[in-house]
Amino acid sequence: MSQFETLRFEKNNGIATITLNRPDAANSLNLAMAQELMQAAILCDSDRDVRAVVITAEGKMFCAGGDVQSFHQAGEQAPQLIKEITANLHAANSRFARMRAPLIVAVNGTAAGAGFSLAMAGDIVIASDNAKFTMAYTGIAVSPDGGSTTLLPRLVGLRRAQELIFTNRVLNAEEALDWGLLTKVVAADQLAEETAKLAAQLAAGPTEAYAQARALLLSSYENGLECQLELESRGISHCVGSRDGQEGLGAFVERRKPNFTGE
Repeated sequence: MSQFETLRFEKNNGIATITLNRPDAANSLNLAMAQELMQAAILCDSDRDVRAVVITAEGKMFCAGGDVQSFHQAGEQAPQLIKEITANLHAANSRFARMRAPLIVAVNGTAAGAGFSLAMAGDIVIASDNAKFTMAYTGIAVSPDGGSTTLLPRLVGLRRAQELIFTNRVLNAEEALDWGLLTKVVAADQLAEETAKLAAQLAAGPTEAYAQARALLLSSYENGLECQLELESRGISHCVGSRDGQEGLGAFVERRKPNFTGE
C-alpha cells in the first residue's frame, strides 16, 4: 500500500511499517524523504487502526544522516534547503512522539547523524549486532537536529552526549546497548523476526494505556511533581473507563487472558 518514493509504508494487522528505501544513497535524508516521513507520521497519528509503528530500512545501512550531496549542490541555497528539510523531519518527529501507538525502531546497520536521531526516537529500539552509531554532525561542521539534543542527554547523560557530539565517537551495537541507547541487540539475521514478534505483541496490547504512558513520559521532562501527579491521575482514570480498561480488569478478576481491541 506504499504511496511513496523514498520509503515504503505498509499496514498489516494493526502494525504500520515504515521502511527507509534509498539504499543506493545509504538511506540518507533528502527533502523528499523528510516530506514523506512527515506524511507517513501523519498517517500513523491519524489512523486509530494503527496500534504499533515500526521504522526500519532497506539495505545494509539504517540511515547515513542528511543527504550531504544535495546540501552541497544547493550551494548558497543550502541554508533554506536545510530549513525545509528540518521543518518536515521535525514535524514527523513530533507526531511520532505524540501518536497513540508505540514506536519500534529496528536498526539494521549504521545510524549516523539524523539516522542516529531517528533511532533514538523509538519507545523500543532493537539493533542488529553489526549496527554502528555516530552523531557525525560536527564532522561536516554542522550542529545536531532531529531532537537529538533533547533525547541524547536524557538517554546517556550530558558528559557522554557531549563526547558523542564533539568527537563523533562511533559506538558498536553492544556499546550502544551498554550506554542505554538501545533496548536489545540481536543477530542481523534475526532482526526482522524479533521486530515482527514485538510489534505483534504491542499491536495486540492496550493501545490507549500505551498512549497515556507515552504522553506521561514525554511531559515528565518539563512538568513539576504535582503537575505530573495530576496527569497520572487523569491518565489512569481515563484508561480504567476505556473498553480495554474494563476488559483488563475483568480478565484479571476472572483469571483469563485479556482480549484488547485498542479502544
